[in-house]
Amino acid sequence: MNKTAFFDSLTEQKPDPLLELIAKFAADPRPGKIDLGVGVYRDETGRTPVMKAVKAAEHHLWETQQSKSYIGPEGDPVFLRALASEVFGERRGGKPVAGIQTPGGTGALRLAAELLALDKRRKIWIGTPTWVNHQAIFASVGLEIATYRFFDIEKQAVLVDEMLTTLRNAAPGDAVLLQTSCHNPTGAALSRQNWRDIADIIAANGLIPLFDNAYQGLGRGRVEDAAGMIDVIETVAEAMVAVSCSKSFSLYRERTGAAYLFGDRQASLSKAIGNLASYARTSYSMPPAHGAAIVAATLEDPSLQRTWVDELSEMRTRIVEIRQAAAEAFGQFRAELTNIGSQEGMFSLLPICPENVRQLRSEHGIYMPDSGRINVAGMRVRDIASVAERIGPYLT
Repeated sequence: MNKTAFFDSLTEQKPDPLLELIAKFAADPRPGKIDLGVGVYRDETGRTPVMKAVKAAEHHLWETQQSKSYIGPEGDPVFLRALASEVFGERRGGKPVAGIQTPGGTGALRLAAELLALDKRRKIWIGTPTWVNHQAIFASVGLEIATYRFFDIEKQAVLVDEMLTTLRNAAPGDAVLLQTSCHNPTGAALSRQNWRDIADIIAANGLIPLFDNAYQGLGRGRVEDAAGMIDVIETVAEAMVAVSCSKSFSLYRERTGAAYLFGDRQASLSKAIGNLASYARTSYSMPPAHGAAIVAATLEDPSLQRTWVDELSEMRTRIVEIRQAAAEAFGQFRAELTNIGSQEGMFSLLPICPENVRQLRSEHGIYMPDSGRINVAGMRVRDIASVAERIGPYLT
């Protein structure tokens, strides 16, 4: 019998930097260590609590759910309808919309990438810096990735003119990845006029916008966070949206998300959703049902929805409070860092080199990715001044 060395022949993969950081933090025995890396919301006690509305929805499901059978590759239609109503509201420019449930926002992005990659001539334009997994997702399906500078870390400012110039020069049929709100990793916010300019250029050039909508409700508000995205959807011929429920419902481990498509003809959308369902069938086959059932139960019950809206508002208010304290504390070391206060969502990006990040980790027990991204929403207000004092001397 011949022996094989297939596994030995494989190329060893580098561990995911963030997952590696989580492991290092967990192994650090120092009592004063601080985690600024993992992208989860925490309250002032340092916990990531289950939302009251989610608990109530789970209890309702426990009492009423009759089956754990498959839900099919396209997912739960009640969830898809309720989530679309919450995310997009009434403003859609009269465009039909179709959706498919996915394992989190990452699953939605992957399905969208598969669909875009059908045209081998297509590029996808991505502003940098961006979420560390974005480029890997699109590269994995063979899409050509083109980048432009989106954010100046030193000045803590969005490079709007560079972005608009790049989109003007993109080829018809190219895709452009846009984060709806609460930009990861910078926290940078686009103005309403910026979004209208983007919409006009995308429409004029025949580009396909793909929105990564992962933090709606944690920036300016549930409706306000989606306003720019809706401006684009109303202006362009077709659009794609990847929605994650991980942050807004604190359903991180349930992997709950959806991919939505907008277009001018329902028949075309049905064909596109059929393609997405085919990719899903040969990948994960069926999406996980529990998280979607929770979201549907929450949004379909007026009382639970009000509770959820109030809790989400409390989270947003707390993030704003943390940002104001962080802007004051870090601004003492770099004036530009007062912009942290006007940024939104969970993350900000500090001007700090990887060597200094690693030194902070080893000498002070402060854990963040080498990029200098900090999870503002994971900090406690009472710790901010102390954290800033330790990080401040290492800023570049």
